[in-house]
Amino acid sequence: MTENPLMSRTGDVTALLARAAVGVVFIAHGWPKLTGLEGTAQGFASMGIPFPQFSALLGALIEVGGGAALVVGLALPLTGLLLAFMMTSAYFFAHMGDPLVGGFEFPMVLGVTALALGFAGGRYSLDRLMPWGRPRRRTPEPVPAS
Repeated sequence: MTENPLMSRTGDVTALLARAAVGVVFIAHGWPKLTGLEGTAQGFASMGIPFPQFSALLGALIEVGGGAALVVGLALPLTGLLLAFMMTSAYFFAHMGDPLVGGFEFPMVLGVTALALGFAGGRYSLDRLMPWGRPRRRTPEPVPAS
């Protein structure tokens, strides 16, 4: 079966759009944490999050840095894993026991989407310019003598 170039390009463009949208949402939610670390740490402490000062800084950096990395497509598998971890933590510390609707659907959708985009983020990414994102050239297999 041959790959349809139009569908492939369309998939890459839609992955880019999805990465940009989800990345911007992470940045928008992480920026207030980053610029108000003391308040974030106090909120984390009230939720029982261990090491609230460190956790606040780590969480803010993951959301802002991971969101930016998602937008530009840098280190996508690692970025997707970190953002999914962040949303899993949000579930366990802030949303456990909440209903699906009006409760934990937002971190669930963000985390799963970031994870999926981390492993299927399309060709339009900085990763494609890095050595780990370039297709490897195969050396031709020797043809056996007949």
